Formats: sequence, structure tokens, C-alpha cells
Amino acid sequence: MASSMRTPLGRVRGHGAAHSGTSHFIAERVTAIALFFLAPWFALSATFAGVASYDAAVAFVRQPVNAVGLILLIAVAFTHMSIGMRVIVEDYIHKPATKTLLLLGNAFLCAALAAAAAFAVLRISLGA
Repeated sequence: MASSMRTPLGRVRGHGAAHSGTSHFIAERVTAIALFFLAPWFALSATFAGVASYDAAVAFVRQPVNAVGLILLIAVAFTHMSIGMRVIVEDYIHKPATKTLLLLGNAFLCAALAAAAAFAVLRISLGA
């Protein structure tokens, strides 16, 4: 019979020390699996579409399937980055004020960059 490394209190609560590590772990793995399919799709479809000039890139993004795929790639990539950086900050930064500032900065920076990238794709794809 294998013995558990968890304390009795940890088994009762079922969350461990961080209280949220499982959800971060699962979310990071799900976004990694999504990126496993979206990143090669983008690289291969852009390569085969012959995106070597500005006009070719605009024509590529104006296709609805490519625009939706790019927005999905943006959303998943920035979500994955945000989760990964959050885990790093929570694990290695010990001062509460610094940790809070870095977590807020991470959240706002990832959201702002994702919004800017999605806006750019939408603006190009809608012809503005």
C-alpha cells in the first residue's frame, strides 16, 4: 500500500498549499495543447499562402478562416503566457507588495497586448 505525502488537513481540503495550483496546471496544459495545433497551423498556412510581402499578409488576414484562426491563436497564446508568468511570480517572488505589483502588471500587460493584437487583426480583416 502506497503512503500519501499529503497531510491529513491537505487531504481533507483537497487543495494543497497554494489552493489553486490544480486549476493553473490544467489551464496551462489545455492552452499548451491548443497552441500545439494553432501555432503550426499559422506557420504552415502563412508559408503556403506565400506571405512574403505586406500586400500578401493583408490578403492572408482578410480571409475569414485565417482571421478567426489568428484571433484564437492570439487569445490562447496570451492566456498561456499570463498563466505561466503568474506561476513564476507566485513561486519565486516573496515580498507581498512586489508580488502584487508584478501580478497586476502581468495581467494588464497580457490583456493589453492581446487586445491590441486582436484589434489589429479585426481592423485588417474588416478592411478598415
